[in-house]
Amino acid sequence: ARATVVLEPRVYELVAQDKMKKGNVLAVAQIAGIQAAKKTSDLIPLCHNLVLNQVKVDCQLEPETSSIEIVSRAKTTGKTGVEMEALTACTVAALTVYDMCKA
Repeated sequence: ARATVVLEPRVYELVAQDKMKKGNVLAVAQIAGIQAAKKTSDLIPLCHNLVLNQVKVDCQLEPETSSIEIVSRAKTTGKTGVEMEALTACTVAALTVYDMCKA
């Protein structure tokens, strides 16, 4: 899954320089996304609880657009897809970026 959070240039510079009041935005967003993937079945009604073998959330600064590109991947050996877990990870990571930057 993929998400893009576009920031005001001033806020983007604070994130890039790790000077946001709430802490390291990219690290916190990554952790939030991973935690969210593990809780997908608690958040989405009728979504099956899966054993996840891997969840990756990568947050990349994009200076030309003052944005953060978030890419998430989830893997399981189960017989079902993990698209909901990847989407949830990406969504919560993006929401975390927004939350940390809104003030």
